[in-house]
Amino acid sequence: MIETQQTKSALLLPPQLKDNGDFAGNTYVDTAGWGHLRVKFLVGTLDAAIGSTAEGTAPYVEECDTTGGTYTAVTGAALADAIAATEDDKIFAIDIDLTKTHKRYMQVNVPHAGDGTNGANLCIEAVLSRPDGNGPANAAGQGLTELIVV
Repeated sequence: MIETQQTKSALLLPPQLKDNGDFAGNTYVDTAGWGHLRVKFLVGTLDAAIGSTAEGTAPYVEECDTTGGTYTAVTGAALADAIAATEDDKIFAIDIDLTKTHKRYMQVNVPHAGDGTNGANLCIEAVLSRPDGNGPANAAGQGLTELIVV
């Protein structure tokens, strides 16, 4: 078994540059059938800080029972602090054990860029692992458009 083929990826926030405002396209991931979630913040070039709701607030993950309901913060699922304007080209992650009591849908609370000259480049990816039963059998099941195995 190849461990990485027993995961599923989902794009929570498409790659983009934002200056002074909320990033566009923030969405949720459905965690049903999975035992673990890793939320990865892939940061490019920055000259503005990144946070949740405001650039001074640490980014955090929130959960809900339905896709369109009211989301609440997942206890402990936050970065130590906001991503600083000097933390270019880094990857940050939050791991959540889904075997504990959690709601089905997870998202990052309002990703927000501070005011800079150019702004902040960000992409957020969810990686689900530890599937219940058999893992995904193909690229689509792994959340991929295409998968090449050599």
